[in-house]
Amino acid sequence: MFDELHKKLFPRTVTLLDRAKMTEHTFMIVVAIIIGVLVGFAAIGIRMLIREISVMSFPGEGNLLENIMNAPWYVKVAIPIIGGLIVGPIIYFFAPEAKGHGVPEVMQAILMKGGAIRPRVAFVKSIASSITIGTGGSVGREGPIIQIGSSLGSMVGQFLRVPSRRLKTLVGCGAAAGIAAAFNAPIAGALFAVEIILMDFAVAQLSPIVIAAVMATVISHSVEGNFASFIVPDYQLASPYEIIFYFALGAICGLVSYLFIKALYFSEDFFDNKLKFPEYLKPAIGGFGIGVIALYFPHIMGVGYDSIDMALHGNMVWYLAFVLIFVKIFATSLTLGSGGSGGIFAPSLFMGATLGTFFGSFVHQYFPEITASSGAYALVAMGGLVAGTTRAPITAIIIVFELTTDYNIILPLMITCIISTILSTKLSRESIYTLKLLLRNIGIKEGVETNVMESIFVKDVFSKEYDSIKESDNFNQVVNHVIRGKVADFPVVDPRGQISGMISLHDITDHFSEKDALGNLLIAADISNSNFEPVTQDDHCQAALDKMAKFDFEGLPVVSTSKSKKIIGIIWRKDIQQAYQKEMERREFSASLASRISMKEVKPQVHFIAGYSIAEIAPPKSFVGKSIKQLDIRAKYEVDVLSIKTQVGKGKKIKAFPGPLHIITPEDTLVIAGEIKNINRLRNLD
Repeated sequence: MFDELHKKLFPRTVTLLDRAKMTEHTFMIVVAIIIGVLVGFAAIGIRMLIREISVMSFPGEGNLLENIMNAPWYVKVAIPIIGGLIVGPIIYFFAPEAKGHGVPEVMQAILMKGGAIRPRVAFVKSIASSITIGTGGSVGREGPIIQIGSSLGSMVGQFLRVPSRRLKTLVGCGAAAGIAAAFNAPIAGALFAVEIILMDFAVAQLSPIVIAAVMATVISHSVEGNFASFIVPDYQLASPYEIIFYFALGAICGLVSYLFIKALYFSEDFFDNKLKFPEYLKPAIGGFGIGVIALYFPHIMGVGYDSIDMALHGNMVWYLAFVLIFVKIFATSLTLGSGGSGGIFAPSLFMGATLGTFFGSFVHQYFPEITASSGAYALVAMGGLVAGTTRAPITAIIIVFELTTDYNIILPLMITCIISTILSTKLSRESIYTLKLLLRNIGIKEGVETNVMESIFVKDVFSKEYDSIKESDNFNQVVNHVIRGKVADFPVVDPRGQISGMISLHDITDHFSEKDALGNLLIAADISNSNFEPVTQDDHCQAALDKMAKFDFEGLPVVSTSKSKKIIGIIWRKDIQQAYQKEMERREFSASLASRISMKEVKPQVHFIAGYSIAEIAPPKSFVGKSIKQLDIRAKYEVDVLSIKTQVGKGKKIKAFPGPLHIITPEDTLVIAGEIKNINRLRNLD
């Protein structure tokens, strides 16, 4: 049935597959190769563009850092301001998604839009990031390359009209190719895609992601040579006792990572919510701040690779390295918070290199016989900062390992990255990426499925039929009840039907050996567990799962209101899991339809299965001014809202698979799917 439906919905893709006689897996490999090639050339292009703008901004005979140092003071101040004045309007008017470091926007597209990213994002991000970095913004180029790669992957997938599940994989291919091309690290690129972007190590389509990363690296090699992002010195572990210092270095990396995350989002909150100023001019304020800082610390301008090389080779004094840690945190937070465009990878590497230089200089001075030079600590701390900020220790370990290709670094690198991640997580549960999503009310606490669980409510899952135990039942009755029962947990109710506790099998095992003696002495009220929290019909299933995990129950009683103890049913973990599977299947199907609609205008009504259709309708008057969540359209009318065409200027903007908080306006057009009788019922509403 699915194959027939897919042929009806995606005739172009099916025709291509049939003509080429490809399996789906082969098709994905071919598309991954295309994406890898495109992203490889895009990475080369953005690096060239950044170099050209940097040379125009700070001309000279030396490297970029030397040219900035030799530039007149007014040039250091004016150039970042000019960059901000150009970047602000470009982002504000053409693609707001290009603001900031980009990876959270990719994650949001995966979580909320089925992987759909507007094609223009790649172009706008390229221009905005190149100008921001080239004019001295304190950000990196890796984040933009990731977002550009993801956008290209999404664009190819949308053009080929692949289903949402496959579109997400292609977005991951683009992200993997971006990291691979940026660092000459294909393994790290693939791991980054599954660890951060897709957040799923069990992803079924890992091979296309690996292929895309490899192809991007091959393209980068063929055009620019087998370059290295940094000139990395040989690493050595001077003594087994040195491992102790790497534990300490990991802890310090965790603290600095936490400080960076907090500083960045404090800056974003200040510029977004507290500074009353035109949005498109805010990057110029950030540019002015960068220019003033650069008068004293020019090292913070641009990606900072020259300063990282200095730290790696021990050419930076310890006190300058110490100061630059905090100056770089402030400068990067200022650039991104004010609305500039760039990544946080390079700043994290910069902070790690300077932190490692400071720490390594200190320990080598006092323990010269058992410690390596400061450059070794700088190299390891680079991984530690990336791990602490992104909460992706595996990616951080592999990036640094691929930079050095030295197996000796693995042990200290693993220790530092893991300790940094653990401590940073203890201080702040969210990473530098997921915190932005959380601030947008997008939770990914346990992965992608959390958002789905929060969209399923207890009232749609719980069972009104339940087996309860009376408070007054004696121990023999309780034992017989539990043994005969087909479930693991039983609510205990008083004569008024109010919940007073829960009894599970393990609650009676402690007393089971004394069953005969206690048979008529103990009653259910004596052994029931009062340490639980019921749920209400209006709670979502993620809240129910959290409470089940907290109190170690397989089921929880459902009460009428939060202040009532009147039990009206019970919700089971297995029923939530079944509801989740059904919802994922429904979303996959609906997102596929929405993807088709977003690529091509649909007719007012399209029949796709006997008795079902997709239709465009004007919103009933009673819907106007209310959100999809308030209307509860799916539950009340048994139809799905696939997309909403919203009037924007003279045209219409399509919101595929709109969120529950979308407010319906009179100008909207609803694209809905369901049984024809239910669609007609909705058409006839006032």
